[in-house]
Amino acid sequence: MNDKILDIVTGRIPVLECLRAGTRPARKLFVLRGARDLDALRTAAGSLPVEEVSRIELDRIAQGGPHQGVILRADPLPVYGIKDWLARVKDPDAVVVVLDGIEDPHNFGAIVRSAAACGAVGAIFGKDRAAPISAAALKSAAGAMEYLPLVRVVNITTALETLKKEGFWIAALEADAEQVLWDANLTGRIALVIGSEGKGIRRLVYEHCDFRLRVPMTGAITSVNASVCAGIALAECLRQRHVKGKDARATLG
Repeated sequence: MNDKILDIVTGRIPVLECLRAGTRPARKLFVLRGARDLDALRTAAGSLPVEEVSRIELDRIAQGGPHQGVILRADPLPVYGIKDWLARVKDPDAVVVVLDGIEDPHNFGAIVRSAAACGAVGAIFGKDRAAPISAAALKSAAGAMEYLPLVRVVNITTALETLKKEGFWIAALEADAEQVLWDANLTGRIALVIGSEGKGIRRLVYEHCDFRLRVPMTGAITSVNASVCAGIALAECLRQRHVKGKDARATLG
């Protein structure tokens, strides 16, 4: 672990998940004076100091960001280097998302949320041309950043080559790719590369991918944003692992 960021968590769900996950030590919980329906938060806080304050004070601590009457001060969120992270990854069916130029914090957070929900083992993003891990990204992730390892790298293409050496196949998600997502074998170690909202995957990154996939569209709307595309691909990875597990049990049984 070589970097840490973000020591203020705002919003009821992100705060609750931060307390439940225990990924980083919590220091103090601030709640709006007179606020109701905080039983789950107070239970998760345990013996943590809780201070009831005015809305003005909460606004000050949150620096004007939305907080829903709840703010948690905690140790900063850990961010890993790729070598430290890979040392933790043992699963032969591991899935990781690689964010190439995702600059919208809401998309960043939504992708992390889908990745955590579908059992991915990490989210890799670049030092440059990437959304900051801000309160907005944390809130969009709805607590998922407390569970999914975040991996920051200097160079995405170098990171892809490192992943290949560790047995990962690299799949680029592109709207005009020839191969349909459903037709690809996404079992084993897979890295899903998601490009930026406007320009897609950069050429040099694209050239380091092993194959290219598209999400088929049949309706009047012919494209979806980066976070939706990532969510669909992650769900397909999860589905294939479920089928693989069922087939293995049938063979044994």
